[in-house]
Amino acid sequence: MEERRLISMLSDEAHEKFRQKIQAFARDVVAHRAGEIQQKEEFPMDIVKEMGRQGWMGLPIPKAYGGAGLDNLSYIIAVEEISRVSGCVGITLAAHTSLVVWPIYTHGNEAQKKKYLVPLARGEHIGSFGLTEANAGSDAGATETMAVYRDGRYVINGIKRFITNGTWADTVILTASHDRSLGVHGISAFIVEKGTPGFKTIRKEDKLGLRASDTAELGFEDCEVPEENLLGVKNEGFKVFMETLDGGRISIGALALGEAQGALDAAVDYVKERGLGRSQAVQAAIADMTMDVSAARHLIYHAARLKDLKLTVTLEGAMAKLYASEVSMRVSSRAIDIMGMEGLTPAYSPERFFRDAKLNEIGEGTSEIQRIVIARQVLGKR
Repeated sequence: MEERRLISMLSDEAHEKFRQKIQAFARDVVAHRAGEIQQKEEFPMDIVKEMGRQGWMGLPIPKAYGGAGLDNLSYIIAVEEISRVSGCVGITLAAHTSLVVWPIYTHGNEAQKKKYLVPLARGEHIGSFGLTEANAGSDAGATETMAVYRDGRYVINGIKRFITNGTWADTVILTASHDRSLGVHGISAFIVEKGTPGFKTIRKEDKLGLRASDTAELGFEDCEVPEENLLGVKNEGFKVFMETLDGGRISIGALALGEAQGALDAAVDYVKERGLGRSQAVQAAIADMTMDVSAARHLIYHAARLKDLKLTVTLEGAMAKLYASEVSMRVSSRAIDIMGMEGLTPAYSPERFFRDAKLNEIGEGTSEIQRIVIARQVLGKR
């Protein structure tokens, strides 16, 4: 069945025209570099800068703030189609947009938008999001990084781990606690600029997959941040980040969807080239993979449309992220099964998609956390 038929009821003509533009970029600019940058662990700055020139680093942001003025569904389609050839480039776009650009747009004041949002949305600057710590992963409320107010400035001390785009970021949003005894009610969000004294990259993480995506450990030692760099209201940083993650989970779902579709594409091409399509076992595998990918797309696009309606997407974002992340693992694994030993080699993309896909079940809330979020939304917090 034609791919267009599978998605025709999910997006209109304008979105499909935009998809074709992203597909052309992914095919002509990204695809032939995907394996190379992964093997060399080379952050694709030239590709990121080109996405900025195309206006894609701030897709859902109004043009007045440097963005493209498109909707969240357009942004999700962009992440999906780029991740279809490279999860590394896809996650760079997703983390930058969902976790930095969006919260500054929704929670920043006018001065912060003009100073930070405009260059970020234009792709002139790259952003990263600092939440995770050694002892604050799934329990983000256990933040140990401290922010002490002193003479009109906040002095920040702490370490953030597994920060996407961390080494290359010009702008970092992070959480820090004013009083750990207050738990989540004592946490604020801050904007920190690259080059601020006391802010440094400690090391780059060595990962299973997404090796061309920059993931770093960031250190803050007596890092002084101006009072005006407080993002949102003091002591409401946890709320800022939880709202941010609702949308971020949709983008991780799109990342996972793209990787799953890419693995399915590769499997279908392999089956056709090798004349394996008469095997009923292979047919069954392709059928299951196609259903999984299509179902994930429905969940993700539905969540994106609700977000465009300015509705709360805590439930829908968690479902989209959970299902798509598990689909990306399942589909990439089955693609390798179809190819046998050849599927384990870099000559074919499923081995790369398989290694990249594992992050989707962990980042921005593990699968276990997503199930808790979904259950609490359905049953009510207890």
